[in-house]
Amino acid sequence: MIADSRTIRLLMELRGQGVGDTAVLKALETTPRDLFVPELLNDQAWENTALPISCGQTISQPVVVALMTQRLALGARMRVLEIGTGSGYQAAILARLARRVYSIERHSELLRQARERFDRLRLHNITTMLGDGSRGWAEQAPFDRIVVTAAASTMPEALIEQLVPGGVMVAPVGEGAWNQKLYCVRRLDDTYESEAFLDVRFVPLVPDDEGS
Repeated sequence: MIADSRTIRLLMELRGQGVGDTAVLKALETTPRDLFVPELLNDQAWENTALPISCGQTISQPVVVALMTQRLALGARMRVLEIGTGSGYQAAILARLARRVYSIERHSELLRQARERFDRLRLHNITTMLGDGSRGWAEQAPFDRIVVTAAASTMPEALIEQLVPGGVMVAPVGEGAWNQKLYCVRRLDDTYESEAFLDVRFVPLVPDDEGS
């Protein structure tokens, strides 16, 4: 894939905003974001902005995707759990950097669309499930890394328990759209340590027992 001027401009903008991991930048360069947005918004696909998708959800800003991915410090043999498949864009980025990606989505229509995109891009190392992401995926645990793409009101400790010791989770936490921060969490043997590193606005993480 030959990068065009829009892609190059976006990558330069991401570098200027703190994305220095060359593998992450390459993954964004080779993942066609226009495939993951509604056709009417294709002309905005390579802009550094969040865009609406189906089911009242959004595809995150490329800089947020890149910074979250960079904080995961992925390795080629790692198993990653993603909470909130959404358009599938974040999972597609992860799939280029890790051995296996497990992704959970609660909206069946979003999951159907994402699966079609994964097939089109021949991303065969992504396994998906329709369900309540707040509970994680115990049958496939433990994971080396976890990334959460919807904001929990408090630290999602149930997900941290599905990390291997030393594993890392990146997740937005906070109540309300104006009080969220991205946290980088590392699981220790019996506890965890966390660091907030970015102010963000994500849709809420809603467990199934709180309604759709």
